[in-house]
Amino acid sequence: MDIATILGLISAFGLVIGSIAAGAGLGAFINVPSMLIVVGGTIGATLIAYPLNEVLGVFSVVMNAFFNKLRASGDVISQLVDFASKARRDGILALENAIKDMDDPFMTRGIQLAVDGQEPDAIEGILQTEIDKVRSRHKKGAEIMQTMGTFAPALGLIGTLIGLVGMLQNMSDPASIGPQMAVALLTTFYGAIMANLIFNPLAAKLRGRSEDEIEGKELGLQGILAIAAGDNPRVVEQRLHAFLRPAKRQSAFD
Repeated sequence: MDIATILGLISAFGLVIGSIAAGAGLGAFINVPSMLIVVGGTIGATLIAYPLNEVLGVFSVVMNAFFNKLRASGDVISQLVDFASKARRDGILALENAIKDMDDPFMTRGIQLAVDGQEPDAIEGILQTEIDKVRSRHKKGAEIMQTMGTFAPALGLIGTLIGLVGMLQNMSDPASIGPQMAVALLTTFYGAIMANLIFNPLAAKLRGRSEDEIEGKELGLQGILAIAAGDNPRVVEQRLHAFLRPAKRQSAFD
């Protein structure tokens, strides 16, 4: 569970709701027609812009913003160096049993390819294609969220225009001016809230998560290629330490 995402949502919405409750009260900011215009319009516009399967798929991608399943790079390096030592000492076939309990499908597949005797170039081609596809899927998910963050304020503006038109058409009836003005203002409010507290922040978080995951897979790829090539474990470690900040580099051979 990503604590920063949860705390961010709670604090952002909590402060907004708290300020509303302390002022005019929550009831004044609840308007069903305004919600329908912004929420329904945003979803509809997104479905026009993207295929249905991509829009539905974005919800599984969004889970990456709430759940951090990535292993620490230092732990991955330690494991790869251990594999390199084992392969150097007992032969690469000895890794077949070592990878049975691994819970990282990417690493497992890469080591298995090396155990099966695939050339490093072939392993790199297979795994790099997988990395590129993961990058593409994550980019699409963040792009859809960013697009929804663009549509929501625009739909809020449309709702504002609808409310203003209704208000101007009934200027002779003072009792109708208040409800129409509420629709006009609250649609803009809802659009701004959805864009700036939900869609745009989640899009930024997804881009960051994608970069972290891609970097982790590239680290794993370099380690697998070094093991397949029979590199010295010390060389493997130095090669992979390039992915870490100097302060995070800890050698298993010191």
